[in-house]
Amino acid sequence: MARAFEWYREALRLFKRHPVAFIALAVAVIAAELLLGVIPVVGRPLANIVVPIIACGLLYASLAADRGERPRAAHLIAAFAAPVASLGAVILSSLVVFLAEWVIGWQLAGVNLLATDDSHALSAGEVLLVYTAGVAVSLPLTLVPVVALFEGAGVADSFAASVAAFRRNVGAFLLYGALTLALLGLALVTMGIILPVVLPLWAASSYVAWKDIVGATARAGSVTP
Repeated sequence: MARAFEWYREALRLFKRHPVAFIALAVAVIAAELLLGVIPVVGRPLANIVVPIIACGLLYASLAADRGERPRAAHLIAAFAAPVASLGAVILSSLVVFLAEWVIGWQLAGVNLLATDDSHALSAGEVLLVYTAGVAVSLPLTLVPVVALFEGAGVADSFAASVAAFRRNVGAFLLYGALTLALLGLALVTMGIILPVVLPLWAASSYVAWKDIVGATARAGSVTP
């Protein structure tokens, strides 16, 4: 279980190498989410497809920082050059998590998270429950985007690899989920002010977990963003 602390400790080390660059990338991801979210009808569904791909720029930035390089704005669009099957894995894993959140939001408060205005109807407690469900469902899928993008795996292979890693390290992932929820709680308490720091830590920690579990240090060195 202690490996979960190591994942976040190493993620913080990577973040501290280029904090301004990481924060700038995270702000761009948040801006994309907000801008797409205000588009009537198609905005929310479109955001659920496009934003996860843009957010993968933080994975490429983590890889760059691990190589001793500086995260760049180009990392935000790097994932779009990935094979279609790899992009499909990234999008599907995100949609699975969102579906869990949508179900909880609908069952708990009758709120449709796909509607532009409905998400504001949730109380703080309900928001936390929604995201708790999302984190719980995301744990077996934590490594899907990294495996898909950095190993060129398709949907079946990336999902299988991530679920297998989770099954071999259940304790570590459960603690990782608890730490993730703690960071999310801080983001909620601060009204999202520290979200540009939290997002890079989430991405970098999943990258570190991939390296740790898969033993992909050499392989990471060969990935070209």
